[in-house]
Amino acid sequence: MKYFYVYILASNRNGTLYTGSTDDIGNRVWEHKTKLRRGFTATYDINRLVWYEAHGTRDSALTRERQIKEWNRAWKIRLIEEMNPEWEDLYETLNQ
Repeated sequence: MKYFYVYILASNRNGTLYTGSTDDIGNRVWEHKTKLRRGFTATYDINRLVWYEAHGTRDSALTRERQIKEWNRAWKIRLIEEMNPEWEDLYETLNQ
């Protein structure tokens, strides 16, 4: 089964946040880490994967991404800390 992901990147603990979606989370986070994609995340050095969620359809992932982007910062931080209280970079654990 193919999965689609919604993810949150951070510059550091309680730093600048970015929410996105993709069908290849490992590659997309690598693109952010290497600044392959110019823009907001490259400008503000946002490359730490601190939260993600898998969805069965692209539409579901896009709906969730839009929902999270509407949230205030406190809600996003609570979401991150429920999954990842230490704000560890989850990129290294993706293929485990």
